[in-house]
Amino acid sequence: MEITSSSSDKLNALLSITRLNRPIGLYLLLWPTLWSLWLAADGLPDWHLIIIFCLGVTVMRSAGCVINDIADRHFDGHVKRTQSRPLVTGELTLKEAIGCFVALCTIALVLVLFTNQLTILLSFGALALAICYPFMKRYTHFPQIVLGAAFSWSIPMAYTAQTGELNHAIWLLFLANLTWTVAYDTAYAMVDRDDDLKIGVKSTAILFGKADKLMIGLLQIITLALLAGVGYLFQRGWLFFIGIGLMAGLFIYQQYLIKDRDRSQCFKAFLNNHWAGMFVFVGIVCDSAVS
Repeated sequence: MEITSSSSDKLNALLSITRLNRPIGLYLLLWPTLWSLWLAADGLPDWHLIIIFCLGVTVMRSAGCVINDIADRHFDGHVKRTQSRPLVTGELTLKEAIGCFVALCTIALVLVLFTNQLTILLSFGALALAICYPFMKRYTHFPQIVLGAAFSWSIPMAYTAQTGELNHAIWLLFLANLTWTVAYDTAYAMVDRDDDLKIGVKSTAILFGKADKLMIGLLQIITLALLAGVGYLFQRGWLFFIGIGLMAGLFIYQQYLIKDRDRSQCFKAFLNNHWAGMFVFVGIVCDSAVS
């Protein structure tokens, strides 16, 4: 009975450190990847690539969470939102966490081997970004930019996996997703701002200060403009732009949520971005279906 209970506790700890029990980060990584796949294919992508990238996004997002917890294990106990993480409570050891990270990266490597040479080469960039992001908050107020690059790197990978080449227009989608990521992760960082100031961790929410809402709004406008540019370059139709319009509507709602900088409302605004990404994806799929 003790063995069963111990195994269950360890499983729960692994679910916690890989965030498989909290899928919002997975959604925010998955939607832009699917945008890219559908744009690359100009319709339905190859089924094996849909499976590879859905699984790959899942394992690499979890790997990123694990390396983040390893890097922050001495900080997390001082932050209200993170003080119950497994490396803080002792539910997992550092050795077990490192083993989990290596296992997840190995699975991701095996998956990418079923694509092509260019996509395999690009995957090393994804790994480098995933590893360096958690350490950036110690040295710069712009860790969200590194996170944005990490969350956007699957875009050129998905495109090359489908087409075998890199199109310059796909980098506009990369930039759109990067600015979107900085916007929603700044709202997320507003939740932890008071704790981060106490322990000396940097973020865009701290850098922007009282201009935080304005900067998020500007980043959201830039995101919409860049996505409109993507639609123009890929010759998308009106359904694509309806998807962007729905995203714009959600951005207005998010500005309402963060107006008083209340922690719970800022977190709610962050979570709302899942729907923004999904609406853009639905717009791309519907537009591809009728064009």
